[in-house]
Parts: sequence; C-alpha cells; structure tokens
Amino acid sequence: MTDTQELDPALLAAAVEWARQDPDDGDRAVLEAEITAAQGGDDAAAASLASRFAGPLAFGTAGLRAEEGPGPARMNRAVVRRTAAGLADYLLGRLDSAGRRPRVVVGYDARRGSRTFALDSAAVFTAAGVETILLPAALPTPVLAFAVRHADADAGVMVTASHNPPADNGYKVYLGGRMTDEAGRGAQITAPSDREIAACIDHEAPVDSIPLAESGWTVAERGVAASYRLAACRVLNPEKTAHRRLNVVYTPLHGVGGTVLPDLFEDAGFARPYTVPEQAEPDPTFPTVAFPNPEEPGALDLALAAARQRGADLVIANDPDADRLALAVPDPAAEGSDGGWRMLTGDEVGVLLGRHLMGRLRPAGAVVANSVVSSRLLSRVAAEEDVPHETTLTGFKWIARVPGLGFGYEEALGYCTAPDSVRDKDGMTAALVAAELAAELADEGKTLLDALDEIALRFGVTATGQLSVRVADSTLLDSMMTRLRLDPPAALAGQPVVEAVDLTQGHRGLPGTDALMYITADDSRVIVRPSGTEPKLKCYLEVVRPVSAAAELPGVRADAAAALAELSASIGAALGH
Repeated sequence: MTDTQELDPALLAAAVEWARQDPDDGDRAVLEAEITAAQGGDDAAAASLASRFAGPLAFGTAGLRAEEGPGPARMNRAVVRRTAAGLADYLLGRLDSAGRRPRVVVGYDARRGSRTFALDSAAVFTAAGVETILLPAALPTPVLAFAVRHADADAGVMVTASHNPPADNGYKVYLGGRMTDEAGRGAQITAPSDREIAACIDHEAPVDSIPLAESGWTVAERGVAASYRLAACRVLNPEKTAHRRLNVVYTPLHGVGGTVLPDLFEDAGFARPYTVPEQAEPDPTFPTVAFPNPEEPGALDLALAAARQRGADLVIANDPDADRLALAVPDPAAEGSDGGWRMLTGDEVGVLLGRHLMGRLRPAGAVVANSVVSSRLLSRVAAEEDVPHETTLTGFKWIARVPGLGFGYEEALGYCTAPDSVRDKDGMTAALVAAELAAELADEGKTLLDALDEIALRFGVTATGQLSVRVADSTLLDSMMTRLRLDPPAALAGQPVVEAVDLTQGHRGLPGTDALMYITADDSRVIVRPSGTEPKLKCYLEVVRPVSAAAELPGVRADAAAALAELSASIGAALGH
C-alpha cells in the first residue's frame, strides 16, 4: 500500500465505528492501532482489518466459533452481546405466553475471554427478562449440559472453543425445558432452531443499545459439580464396587477437566488419579502442547512419560472442556518411540464402552448409536447382543436425539454414556466407564487390548482412519464433491466398488447429508464429506479383515493397516490429491 487512498473508505468507516462502540478496552486498543497502521500504508494491517470485517460471524449448529479479537468476524464482547440478545428474543418470542419466564443456564471454560463473555450474556439475558443461572466457576462443558436438564432450563449457553487453538473461543447453545421434546432436552441445537436463532440476531444493533443488567442473575451453588458427579456415578454397576483398583495417570491438557474428574473418580471408589502436574491447572495459553487436542501427535507425551515412570494401568486424557476422552494403554508391541504404550482410536474406545454397557442396556430396551462416519463394528456387536442400534448423521446433536438412547459415540473421541443426565458427549463420565471396564478386566488377568482381541476374533479385524484434504478456498470443496459425483471411482485399493451412495438422498433411514459413500467387494468403506468447520474434505476409511485364530491377529492387523494405507492413497488419487 502506498497511500491512504487505497484503504477502502467503507472498511475504514466500519472499523472506526466499531472501535467507538467496542466495550472491551483491550480489543479497542488493538483495533485502533491496526487502523492507524493501515492508514499509514501497512499492508498487513489493512489485510487484517479486511478479515475482521469480512462479514458477521455466522451462527450455526455449532453456535459461534472463531478467533478472539475485535470486528464482526471475530469472537468478542460486542458479538456475544448481540448473540445473547438474539437468543433472548428467540426464547421470549416462543415462551412469553407459557407462564414461567424462560430460564437459561450459562457456563464457561478457562479460555481468555470466557468468563467475561459469560457475564455479558448473563447481563443481557437478565435485562431482557430471562431467568438466568450462571455456573459458579470455569467448569467442563458436560457440567453445563447436565445443568440444563438438572435445572429444567429452556436453554443453555457454554462459552468454549473446546480443543481449538488457544486464540479461539466459541458460544455453544443447548435447548431444553419447554423448547424441545424429551429426546432433545439438553442437547445442542439443530436445524431449524439454529436458523431461527440466527434470524433473531441483529448484527447492526449499536452495542450500547443492548440493555445490560448490573445484577439479578443467580450464581449456581458450587454443589452443581457435586450433583453432576453423583449423576455420573450412577452409570457404574453397583454390584461391582470391589473391582475398582486401578493405577491411572490423567491429563486435562491445561483445561477444566481437572476441576471435576479426580473428585469423580474418588466419589466412585477408585483411587484418585495421578494428574500430570505440568498440565493440571487451567491455562488458556496451553504452554506444553502444540495443539490442545488429545488426538494430536505429542499431546499425550507428558502423560505417557508419567505412566511409564509410575507403572500405570491406564492413561486418561480430556480435551480442554472435557467433553472428549482419549485412552492410552500399555502395549508391548508398541516399544520404540511410543515406549510400550498405545493410544486407542475413537472407534476402539466406542466399541469397548458400548459392548461393556450392553448387558445393562438390553433389559431396559435402550438403544446404542454412532455417527455414520464411525465404524460399523458397534452395529455388528449390538446385533449379536440383541440390542437395538441406530446410525445417525455426524455430530452429537444428532446422536443425543436418538429415542431411547443408552449409549452413543462418534469416532472423534466423543462418547455419551449417561444420556439421562448429559445429552451430549461427556469425556469424564466416559472415563469412569472405561476405568470400570479396565478394572474388571484386570481382575480377570486381562487388559483392554485383550478385550479388543476378543472382539476381533468374533467380528474380524476392523481398522479405521482418516484422510483430510485441506484447500485454500472453501468454495473448492463443492467442486471436489461434484467431481466425485460426476466421475465416481470404479475401484478403490484394487477392489471393485460394489456400492456407491450419494447420501444427499438419505440412506437406510438416514436423513440426507452432503456426503458420498463407497463400499468395495472386500467390504472396505470410504465416506467423503466436507468439514463443517474447516476448509477441508474429510475421508473416513474402514477396512475389515476376517481372522480365525488368535495366533493370526498380528499378521491380519498388519494386513489391515497396509490395506488402510492403500485405501487412503486410492481415494486421495480419485480426489486429485
């Protein structure tokens, strides 16, 4: 940029007006400095301004999620206040004649702006006439989801960006009470609620025109976490209390899980887990990990080192808001860089937990479920156990709504083990069930890996994986999907494609979704779908190989892993990747 005339006058005017209204001193200072730099010819500052003002942050089924900072395309106090005002209008417009005022529970995690965003939301809701309950401290997302049902609230708001990078934050919305049916009570919003809430948000409203209450909301008693823990413990088998001896290493990855999970384990009769000290306290900078997601390479390094030193039986990890669970187990075959430990995949944990719970679910007629991109193995186990099974669209907003749900999971480390109390993924209650299973197996001289071997011998070795194709421009995703629709692969990994399904038309009771599914002659499966949150195409891969004897398992697993890699390369080639 060579002079100030090249800075878009409309962009400059919008930025100046935003800075005038911004209720956050820090954000205002950042924006004013950027305006000055852009006016002085700084190309980077001008590009940053253009990005901040590229349009209002879209409200969808995930609520809001973006980098924190000033501007309508970022997470900030102005955006949060406008969103809260819109949500209040939505609730009041549907419940104002029903007698009781709408009731909302607001929770928050330990990210940089989370408490401030939660307080702003409480002030907006209260001023609008909505009864508001604010959770008493930074707590996990499952505690907020529990509180929506526990308090019979009509809605819940959780300020969190889950396992996103440190710079991000988000605003997740749940409906409950009188706003939905029993299956959806306390679950994340779905269409058309997301669109209806979005239509109530006035992105142009002057921030100082949104009324704020100085007080009037209720701060929940600190016992809400204890109530959550009490409900979580009910998922365990009361007849197996003697089988709770386990040496566990735990990491909350600098998140809020450490405020609840160690007490939960103690309540349930387990020894209090050893918490990795470097990652025990909430820290929004996540200093010891490159990315605060237990799926990411290196995220569990400190926990695994502690487990080796302490001779642990199990490593448990939550993501920063504790709605996801990762498990690692001792594995003699994983010597070398992994030091004799292996992290289980989301599909492996899903089938282990589901199978463990089925004996209790069967008498109640409860249903198990998983998302369509997760492994088909749970459905095969359920069929043999005579437990109903459902396949849903991707995301817990769909899994949680399965009528009669007793257990649900998705491959991205999400598990719902106590839907009567938490209608969402819950990494802490799921950890409790995993510990129960591991302890019972240990009493029999077995491990979680032995349980996986038993499942493989009965249903075949199942290997799953992912290929992600990232693009610079999200509009390219449509063209890539169109390319596959117009020219679908006739074979994958040397096997003929025997079934090609465009899931936009629905499939076997599944509603339509933008995804393509291919099944080959050897029963391998590929599902391709655009990511809902990032500019990338995601390919979910599954290979199944029969096995007839335990001695064959290592060789069959190696064959399945090689076939999975070949399948990944093959679908990548079909996508031009």
